[in-house]
Amino acid sequence: MGLKFKDIVEKEEISIKDLRGKILAVDSMNLLYQFLTTIRSVDGSVLTDKHGKVTSHLIGLFNRTTSLMEQGLKLAFVFDGTPPSIKEKTWEIRKAVKHQASLKLKEAEDADDYAEMKKQAGRTAVLTKEMVVDAKNLLTALGVPIIQAPSEGEAQTAYMVAQGKAYASISQDYDNLIFGCPTLIRNLSIEGKRRKTGTLGYVNIKPEVIKLNDVLKTLKINLNQLIVLAILAGTDYNPGGVKGIGPKKGLKLIQEFGEDFDAIFEKVEWNQQYPDLTWKEIFDTIKDIPVTNDFDLEWKKIDEQEIMALLVEKHDFSEDRVKTKLEALKRENKELSQKGLSSFF
Repeated sequence: MGLKFKDIVEKEEISIKDLRGKILAVDSMNLLYQFLTTIRSVDGSVLTDKHGKVTSHLIGLFNRTTSLMEQGLKLAFVFDGTPPSIKEKTWEIRKAVKHQASLKLKEAEDADDYAEMKKQAGRTAVLTKEMVVDAKNLLTALGVPIIQAPSEGEAQTAYMVAQGKAYASISQDYDNLIFGCPTLIRNLSIEGKRRKTGTLGYVNIKPEVIKLNDVLKTLKINLNQLIVLAILAGTDYNPGGVKGIGPKKGLKLIQEFGEDFDAIFEKVEWNQQYPDLTWKEIFDTIKDIPVTNDFDLEWKKIDEQEIMALLVEKHDFSEDRVKTKLEALKRENKELSQKGLSSFF
């Protein structure tokens, strides 16, 4: 879902070359949902193979990953584990949103309104277990590490960065910050543009880095206060937050009450809006989210045969396009090896 921190966090534009040779922990589920919602046909339907199996996520994952590997980035993909129990409310809301989108999609189809079809279809995206398995198989064939988080993937990426195991977390969401992620990178794309979800248009983007210490310094708050700010504005555990309270209003409350969090939530009448959920329960969930050291950051040789089997034989990808992409990666890899960077072949 993502925190609404866009207008209050300090960002700095960077280039892809600034990340060459660095280990980057990718919030995989966030990435796959991006591809699933944006890589679609004109009418908004997902791309599929001849058997009707969805391939939008694999197209995006293969192209994006290989392109970044060509640039010498060392990607490690982190997948979600078991979500906190208090996230059930979020799933209920998302299910309701998808249901409403499905109804609106049917109306758009009846009216031959392609723009509306595109918009609503993106909101019905569902990432199945089978899709996740295919994604993991592709990444394994590409030789990149896969890390299974015990709970939230973004919390695990944040932990890896905080422990010095990775340089930065890669995600479009700001959630990583409240999990204590020192460095977050958004808009990591070679293309320099991103399709607007649910539309036919694109927006120009550049990679940007967000440093947690800079955010806290600029806002003149600490990490605990940032977590409280997130709860006020709305997290994955209390979607929508407190009615009428956005990041800017929430920041004013924190500046007024400091670390007297009970006073803040009494002021906004939290118990009236969330009678069955205390703010402290959300706070503790964020602070105590399970993470693990049980992972290996080892980049292996690319298994070209397995990639061809998965993409070309199983999912009808163009053999020429896959081979061309792998050949391009080989050429770049040779240059990187000559410069002392890791070899993927």
